[in-house]
Amino acid sequence: FKMHRSSTLSTQSAIARFAPRVMRGPVAGRGRNLALHVAAAQVSSNDFKTGMSIEMDGQPYKVVEFLHVKPGKGAAFVRSKIKNLLSGNSVEKTWRAGETVELAQVETKEAQFTYTEGSDYVFMDMTSYEEVRIEEDSEWSKYLKEGMVVQVMEWNGKVISVDLPNTVELEVVETDPGVKGNTAQGGSKPATLETGAVVQVPLFIQLGEKIKVDTRSHEYLSRAS
Repeated sequence: FKMHRSSTLSTQSAIARFAPRVMRGPVAGRGRNLALHVAAAQVSSNDFKTGMSIEMDGQPYKVVEFLHVKPGKGAAFVRSKIKNLLSGNSVEKTWRAGETVELAQVETKEAQFTYTEGSDYVFMDMTSYEEVRIEEDSEWSKYLKEGMVVQVMEWNGKVISVDLPNTVELEVVETDPGVKGNTAQGGSKPATLETGAVVQVPLFIQLGEKIKVDTRSHEYLSRAS
C-alpha cells in the first residue's frame, strides 16, 4: 500500500492534540512545596505526520509512513510503519482512528557533521561547540557529508538520532552515461552519490552533476541549481 509522506515538524508541540498540563498533587506536609505532576503531550492517530516522534512501551519511535484506512464495513483505522529510535528496528503498527498516542519528549539541537571514527559519527554542537557522537545509522548517514548542518535528537538526556534537512544537494560519482533527448518520463537508472547513497535518476543525468534528493522518500527531485 502507498503511505503518506509529509514534512518533518521541528517541534512536537506544534502537532500535539493536548498540550502538557501541570497539575497540583496533594500537600505532603505543612511547609512543604506542592508535588507537581506533568502529563505528557498527546496526539491523535488521525494527526500523524511523517517524522513525528511518539512514545510506545516506554521507548521513542519515529513515524516513517502512515495510511488512513476507511473500510466499507467496520471502524476506520490508521496503518503505520514506525522506527524505534533506540534500536533502529522498524515495525508495522495499526491504530484505531482517533486513538490517543503519547508524544516522545524529543529535543533537537543544531550540530555540524565533522568526521567519522570507526562506527561513530562525530558532530559539533553549534551552541556549546562540544563534540556529540552518534553510532552510524544508514538511514541518515548515507546522505551526510563533512560540514553539513543537521538537527541532533535527544531523548531523556541521551543523543539518539539525527534529523536531516528535507533535501540535500549531492554530486553523482557513478552512473551509466547520460542519453541525450531522454526526459524524466523516459526511464531511470541508478546513480551513486558522493556520500555512497544510491538513488534512481532520469537517464539524462550525467556523471559529475549535482542533484537534489528528498531524504525522507530517498527520491530524485531535480538537478541542483
